[in-house]
Amino acid sequence: MEELYSSAIALLNSRRRKARPSLTGPPGGSNIPGLDSMPSLNGTPSLKGTPSLMGVREWLQELGHSDDDVNRLNVIHVSGTKGKGSTCAFINSFLKAHGERTGFPRKIGLYTSPHLKFVQERIQIDSRPISEILFAKYVFEVWHGLSGKISPGPRYLQLLLLVSVHAFLREGIDVAIYETHNGGEYDATNVIQKPVVTGVTTIGMDHVEQLGPLIENIAWHKAGIFKHGSPAFSTFQEPAAATVLQQRAKEKNVALQFIGVNPTLPHNAMALKPEVQRTNCSLAIALASTFLKVKAPQDYCILASQDILQGIEQFSWPGRYHHIVDGNHQWFLDGAHNELSIQKAAQWFVETTLEGQGYLVMSDLNNVELEADVSSTSPPCTRVLIFSHISERDGAALLKGVAEALHRGGLQIQHVILSTYQERQDGAGSMDPCSKTPE
Repeated sequence: MEELYSSAIALLNSRRRKARPSLTGPPGGSNIPGLDSMPSLNGTPSLKGTPSLMGVREWLQELGHSDDDVNRLNVIHVSGTKGKGSTCAFINSFLKAHGERTGFPRKIGLYTSPHLKFVQERIQIDSRPISEILFAKYVFEVWHGLSGKISPGPRYLQLLLLVSVHAFLREGIDVAIYETHNGGEYDATNVIQKPVVTGVTTIGMDHVEQLGPLIENIAWHKAGIFKHGSPAFSTFQEPAAATVLQQRAKEKNVALQFIGVNPTLPHNAMALKPEVQRTNCSLAIALASTFLKVKAPQDYCILASQDILQGIEQFSWPGRYHHIVDGNHQWFLDGAHNELSIQKAAQWFVETTLEGQGYLVMSDLNNVELEADVSSTSPPCTRVLIFSHISERDGAALLKGVAEALHRGGLQIQHVILSTYQERQDGAGSMDPCSKTPE
């Protein structure tokens, strides 16, 4: 079975493209075939090259999965720039708590990206990644079901999306929580035509070359998941982004509600630090509550306060504001990979430090690790920043963002280590790569 799993991973990795489409590609313009212009700000779309959504519906039908089959997954669809994964994880935790109390939902699917160590982490059922055996089984069922029938075949993320839908249908889940890959309007996950409810987390300036150049353009894409007949929720946004979301909701005849921080949230819960997690958690409560009102049996259609408290207590999202106590050390792990999120991660470390924590270590699995002893009663400590980054983003800008956030917090770093993603000097390792080295 290990050989079958390795073959599935090799197949997936063979479907990676060399570079993302961008507005400023090779000499003479973009590297997106047929790109002319971005969607205009008045809501009129201009198709840019080949979107990742193209072909997904046909591939699913070739696999025997109709639109009605996909709709029966009872999807909660989430887009945004910051906090998508955390919001999806909170939804999962609340529905799990409700299911344990009432029996519904019985089985919960969760689809997110990227992964930390193993690619099957992206496809979870009942808070556990599907097994290597199941993952390999479903990868090859999808691949062989499409081979030679529709060309060109799916790319890496498209294939993972197809595998997730195939797996969730085969495993008989009651609800599927889907995080978009990139954008929304043309994202492969937008094959979902009738989600139960949709949500948009905080929007910022990320993936600008694909979705920009302005925050209005990015908001236009994020709002692409809105569907007529499905209520929509969003965190409070910058005015320009909020205006676009409202315009798109009106065009689609969608009821859109902006959600602030829920005042009933517990004050000292570790899962709700830093403050941005309170925002993500509040959006998740609105989405989970709406799902239950629509889909749960009448006697169990309310997300009770005990479900919320238990969901927060059992919340787990490894690698995101992740706190581990290891003897005399405390590790603070965060996998932020854009300028906005990485500054939040650094601020989280600073805030925790100011609360009087002892020996602290902050680790950004994609970008940063910090080590500090900042207790007022402890002797001076050595602080080490370990920075590792691999993507199309500007690594120097990310590192600068960390430095600025630490400087504002009054923390000094004595040592900096720039690291690779290799676990060993000989190149061997146990983790599946999250991304391909830019060429």
